[in-house]
Amino acid sequence: MLNGKIEDIKHYIERLNTKEQYRLIPELLSDDRAGVRRIGEMLQSRLKKEAAELERINRMREIEKGLKKKGYRLVAGIDEAGRGPLAGPVVAAAVILPEDFFLAGVDDSKKLPPRTREALYQSIIDGSVAYGVGMVDSCEIDRVNILQATYRAVGIALENLGQKPDCLLLDAITLPGCSLYQQSVVKGDQKCLSVAAASIIAKVTRDRFMEGLHRRYPMYNFLHNKGYGTREHVEAILKYGPCPYHRRTFIQNIRRR
Repeated sequence: MLNGKIEDIKHYIERLNTKEQYRLIPELLSDDRAGVRRIGEMLQSRLKKEAAELERINRMREIEKGLKKKGYRLVAGIDEAGRGPLAGPVVAAAVILPEDFFLAGVDDSKKLPPRTREALYQSIIDGSVAYGVGMVDSCEIDRVNILQATYRAVGIALENLGQKPDCLLLDAITLPGCSLYQQSVVKGDQKCLSVAAASIIAKVTRDRFMEGLHRRYPMYNFLHNKGYGTREHVEAILKYGPCPYHRRTFIQNIRRR
């Protein structure tokens, strides 16, 4: 088939599965025709990218693997979204992933564009052993402060997890009063697969909540700022005043500027 016209070769390769395509790379690269070699080069480039992504994901498994070597079996990765905004809840997620979990693109949610986060969100949920989400609203944030509210959101996420973990892997925080073994990792959402997965679930959950608020309070443009203190958002607060979902303690700080 590789002796035919270049267009026919392209159509033939498109019908093959990935492994079969990659087996043809040496033959394509050694062909006398530049057009056929280009097909081989494209496949080779894709193979290298996939290998690099597999290596990256495997590096993100190392901390979990180390915990499992110590005897922990249900390691829950935990992360939160929404500690810094002027409005909306703080959301935490806890995720237990199977040992062989692989999903290309999983990373710190802040690095990912919204469409990518949305695409990964459901795949993480479907592929997880268990997951849970916790949310603490702006009134509670004002009452107890953002750090305590974050701890409460994490606690709710663990209650909703469905399976009790024997170890917690957290992004740069330690949960007070928790009897489970905990490991806090700085930039855990970049270094640990389960924490990165949790960061995506937390971020998508919170973004969807803020998009819902936008329909009720369009003057603040929550659809785009998600409650963060952009200049447009601050100007809207000064013009219209806060809505019930603004964090009063955060707004007071703005007004003193």
